[in-house]
Amino acid sequence: MSSVPPNMPPGGGQPPYAPYDPKTQWRIYREQQKAAWRAQRDAMRAQRYAAKAGYYGGVYAPRVPSVVGPIILIGVGVVALLVVTGHIAAGQFWSWYGHWWPLLLIAAGLALLGEWALDARRETPVRRGGSFVGLLILLAILGLSAAGWDHWWGPFRAQFGDQGDDFFNSFGRPEHDIDQQILNATIGANGSIEIQNPRGDVSITAGDGPNVQVQAREVAYADSDSDAKKIFDSEAAHLTVSGNAVLVKSASSDNGRLNLTVTVPKSARVTIDAGRGDVTAAGLGSGLSLTASHGDVHLNSIAGSVLVHFPGGHPDFSAHQVDGDLTTDGDINDLTLSEIKGKITQNGEILGDVHIENAAGPIHLHTSVTDLQVAELPGDLTLNSDDLRVSEAKGQVRVTTHAKDVDLSQIYGDTYVEDRDGRISIEPAGNYAVEAKNSKGDVELTLPPSASASLNVRAHNGEIVSEYPMPSTEGENKSASFLIGSGSSRIVLSTDNGDLRIKKGPAFPAVPPPPVVGAVPSAPEAPKAPHLKTPKPLPPQPVTQ
Repeated sequence: MSSVPPNMPPGGGQPPYAPYDPKTQWRIYREQQKAAWRAQRDAMRAQRYAAKAGYYGGVYAPRVPSVVGPIILIGVGVVALLVVTGHIAAGQFWSWYGHWWPLLLIAAGLALLGEWALDARRETPVRRGGSFVGLLILLAILGLSAAGWDHWWGPFRAQFGDQGDDFFNSFGRPEHDIDQQILNATIGANGSIEIQNPRGDVSITAGDGPNVQVQAREVAYADSDSDAKKIFDSEAAHLTVSGNAVLVKSASSDNGRLNLTVTVPKSARVTIDAGRGDVTAAGLGSGLSLTASHGDVHLNSIAGSVLVHFPGGHPDFSAHQVDGDLTTDGDINDLTLSEIKGKITQNGEILGDVHIENAAGPIHLHTSVTDLQVAELPGDLTLNSDDLRVSEAKGQVRVTTHAKDVDLSQIYGDTYVEDRDGRISIEPAGNYAVEAKNSKGDVELTLPPSASASLNVRAHNGEIVSEYPMPSTEGENKSASFLIGSGSSRIVLSTDNGDLRIKKGPAFPAVPPPPVVGAVPSAPEAPKAPHLKTPKPLPPQPVTQ
């Protein structure tokens, strides 16, 4: 039997390598991988620890808070305080915020850029905190929600929600009403009258004498006469005289309304603060100042200036025969104006249709989409979500808009139009300057037979077609300059992604026709409510001197 140990050569010598074992080799490989992974993990932990401690390349970088977060909190606190204290109307603020909330992100970005510029000049690096990012995201979500809510709820409320307080009788309770004792007072010439009615319609007319007369009709929504009486007891109109000033103030209930019919001296200056309810006024001789939160407003035959403020809701507004300036501020639905002798100014969104005719003074309509200025309008103007049309305007006309077709005809003055995603059509009534720019859409100019103009036209990705002789144009970017007649007026037309057409049109009168003055309107009817049952009359209301 051989005495040579296993795995040894017969003649002696060095032993060979151990036989290959796959399991052993796989175990060794796994141990090596685990060791490498542990080393990498420890290195990453050390790096994160150094970053948290503020060490970068051996230099300590302390954490410095950003000023953006505190500034945002201070701004939110200031706005909330103004809303709570009544200095800013909540509805008006959210409508504004829904339009302009992206400015908050722009301001935050500019502040961060400023901080970055300051930090870049530091010898020692710093780290800025970003805890305000969540607050910015929340404010952006609120801005998007406010914009969507105003876009959806505004038209719905204008059509259904602001047509009187009957909308808020959600339980469909029976309607009861009663006439309050008539209130009377006498004031001197050129007195002032203030009417405050938070819930109900207001109808005001001018009388021939010095008397102020208030007729109040109380309306209650209740299931029984006893419940209606409790509402009547909480509703009342009061008349207070202080020297040459009169205050008509009413109390109201959530389950009722108080409709006021007021007759005032013709020379009195009238101020109305109406809550939920329509307002009609006629025959006033010293102008009107009006705040209408939720309700339509209709004015007839007003001498003097008219100032109307719409802090909430989207009511309809109409005015006929106003001898002074007419200024409206706030969002509205339909706007109808005629025979206005003074300046017309509307600043706010217009959700419905606009119709204006026979306006002797300048017109300025400003919305987030359209800015329109007309020097004088003996003809008419219409504006809606798709079209803007002006016919028979005198003096300069300026339009800046988008996503609308603009049609201006018989314009007795210089014209400037800037549009995109729409069509522009201009028809001057004589040799007046015209400038039209359209980012995406056609431009059409119709000149009278006796036209005399110097034209500079340009079209990108479109054709230039003229019924007057002009140089030939070729290529993607077409342009031409030429004269019609002696070239007395200057015309500049340009369009991108649209065609440009110059046409010959009919002749117009040398001057626009004078406006047509209608008859003096009658006074509006007093608001009415059906009598379900006639209760006993209330005791007379005292008049405080």
